[in-house]
Amino acid sequence: MKGHRHLTIVIKLGTSSIVDEKSHEPVLSILSLIVETAVKLRKDGHRVVIVSSGAIGVGLRRMDIERRPKHLPRVQALAAVGQCRLMSLWDSLFGHLRQPVAQILLTRNDIADRTQYLNAQNTFVELLNMGVIPIVNENDTIAVSEIKFGDNDTLSAITAAMVQADYLFLMTDVDCLYDKNPRTHPDAQAIEVVEDISVLAADVSTAGSSLGTGGMSTKIVAARLATSAGVTTVITRSSNPGNIVNIINYVQGSKQGQLETPSLPSTPAMEEAALSRSTASLNLDDLLMKPPLHTRFLPDLHPIRDRSFWLLHGLAPRGIVYIDEGAHRALADKAGLLPVGVVDVEGQFSQHEAVRIVVVKRLPRRASISRTVSESPSPSTITADGSLPNGSSSSGAYEKIKPAPFEVGRALVNYSAAEIARIKGLQSTEIQGVLGYADSEHVALRENISLSKAKKLSRPATPSPAETQAS
Repeated sequence: MKGHRHLTIVIKLGTSSIVDEKSHEPVLSILSLIVETAVKLRKDGHRVVIVSSGAIGVGLRRMDIERRPKHLPRVQALAAVGQCRLMSLWDSLFGHLRQPVAQILLTRNDIADRTQYLNAQNTFVELLNMGVIPIVNENDTIAVSEIKFGDNDTLSAITAAMVQADYLFLMTDVDCLYDKNPRTHPDAQAIEVVEDISVLAADVSTAGSSLGTGGMSTKIVAARLATSAGVTTVITRSSNPGNIVNIINYVQGSKQGQLETPSLPSTPAMEEAALSRSTASLNLDDLLMKPPLHTRFLPDLHPIRDRSFWLLHGLAPRGIVYIDEGAHRALADKAGLLPVGVVDVEGQFSQHEAVRIVVVKRLPRRASISRTVSESPSPSTITADGSLPNGSSSSGAYEKIKPAPFEVGRALVNYSAAEIARIKGLQSTEIQGVLGYADSEHVALRENISLSKAKKLSRPATPSPAETQAS
């Protein structure tokens, strides 16, 4: 890998990759190969982060329990036992090659707070500057469903964004992504490069193992998150970690070849040499050793980074604010969200919590509606936390089925759900008269809004914990 610039590489390993599904024994052969690969990458000058599942699986073996229990406290206790053993294995294996490692355990709460997010990011940077390989896992011992990432695929994508990685490798039990399930369709075709995930046509019906929580669908979600942050994301087989080096060599070599532009020759000798170089560049794919089978998701040309990424993917949305097309255009022009552009509100959330921003088409006031609720809740219907009762919508005066609503971003709001329900559609100067106070003229300040590519509401950019656990 000589001549390549120094890269930051995140490697995600699922439970099924490093823990035997039946015996629950750690697969030392795979762990050792991962260690050798990571150390080789370090010797080549690259930075490496490992996101490792497996704590609960190892805990089952340590406590001689055959099946993963359903009782949450028991699962969390096993995670505590297993994480200790798993980290001991990593430290021992890396220690034989004199490579220092560090343990980082995260929950969604750790990154939902902006200060804690920045502290975690600074810790990663300092460890990588010291030549340490951070080993990351979700803190299953204290995480409950409300604050879980849901699976380590999502955690690995957020980690890759935090460290501004060049590559995220999602190691799995198949070589790559296929257009059909290869286990049931022998004619399944490999998908080698994905330029736009939104138009991806693939079968992602493969589920996670009995020990893990993720399947292929969660890897697609992770790839969407990582590529939006400018991270090249790769799905490849975990049984041969050495493929990571070969894939990076191939991709980086291809990039260097694309940059070659031979100068105009001025003599026959120079012309022949230039022709030779040009041919080498044009036939680079043939000259480079063909890489192992994998699927590579290309990064977005205009990545979302730092605070914008944190707003979009670091926070768990508590509700939805529906806006009209005019408000959407204003947001695209870097304006804040005013109440006059708000059509509806849904969910239970308080001031300064995160919400999804969804665009709907504004229809006449007496248009047919899909459900009937009060136009503006009275103070007696507002709950103690300032939200609408039973997660209801504030108004049914706008059709939200046709055309399909599109999520266009996330925001931290200045008002609760119940407050927004009362001021929606009003001018900012009317807020004081309706609420009796006016904390801000904006429902959300522009600095607290992050826009993403429009997508149907049924395909949220970041899954909720319930969604990821279901997969």
